[in-house]
Amino acid sequence: MNYQDFYQASIQDPANFWDQQAKLIDWHKPYTQVLDYSKPPLTKWFIGGETNLCYNAIDRWLETQSDKAALIAISTETNSEKTYSFAELHVEVQRMSAMLLDLGVKQGDRVLIYMPMIAEAAFAMLACARIGAVHSVVFGGFASKSLATRIDDAKPVVVVSADAGMRGGKAVPYKPLLDEAIALAEHKPAKVLLVNRGLDAMNLVEGRDVDYASLRAQHLDAKVDVTWLESNAMSYVLYTSGTTGKPKGVQRGVGGYAVALASSMKHIFCGNAGETYFATSDIGWVVGHSYIVYGPLIAGMATIMYEGTPIRPDAGVWWSIVEKY
Repeated sequence: MNYQDFYQASIQDPANFWDQQAKLIDWHKPYTQVLDYSKPPLTKWFIGGETNLCYNAIDRWLETQSDKAALIAISTETNSEKTYSFAELHVEVQRMSAMLLDLGVKQGDRVLIYMPMIAEAAFAMLACARIGAVHSVVFGGFASKSLATRIDDAKPVVVVSADAGMRGGKAVPYKPLLDEAIALAEHKPAKVLLVNRGLDAMNLVEGRDVDYASLRAQHLDAKVDVTWLESNAMSYVLYTSGTTGKPKGVQRGVGGYAVALASSMKHIFCGNAGETYFATSDIGWVVGHSYIVYGPLIAGMATIMYEGTPIRPDAGVWWSIVEKY
């Protein structure tokens, strides 16, 4: 089928078109209706169906892709590279899931993620999806006032962050900005989970702040089952930049989002299981959600998560990564 035929099929009979695309993901419970458009412009997709983003991104590939690369974390700032297979990613996400549960996160709770482009950020997003929590990722470039606005709107139970990121060879502190944001915000998260990369001094607030490595050590053998969610349950809240007023929280339903990603990975990007995908975005934006974390993994592909600039150590660094992977 060429593009024009594909496009016309989606326009002429959307319900049938998306019913076919929905076969690209796994469903725990079949849906009874593809589309409810009775209250335009609001839509409901795959009504009655139950699925899970984390299951489709990791668990369903364990039989066929277990030892294949899933997440490739590269930092040209710290000169580090680490590849996680689907099996290893499964282990780390279950550990993170157990940690969030330990900190009191329940299904439907909000978890705010304010992190650099490191593997633990992806673990946190996937763990939220696994246990039915709603993540809200805030771009690390935002300062304390912008972060406080998002904390007050999302009202997270837990914030996941780090001591610092790095850009252009310099440490970019996160913890002081987070502390200031929480001080400014009316809503106070119960716990803050912190990854200490050893890049910046970090003072823990007693009773609130929790060291990631210490808590992880308590959950090394964690087994956390997937929480199956109704298709229209919220998967995440991602705020607009706020350039035209107060930032608006955009929500995505679990089922429709998973199907749209699976369809785009197959038909737009021609992605196949076992291949590698590199999106040079940031997880703080929708491209990072869709095409760094969820989309490639749902397609059974390895995804590259990159911390650094396009010109360090030289202007050919991205092409070096493309050549290698």
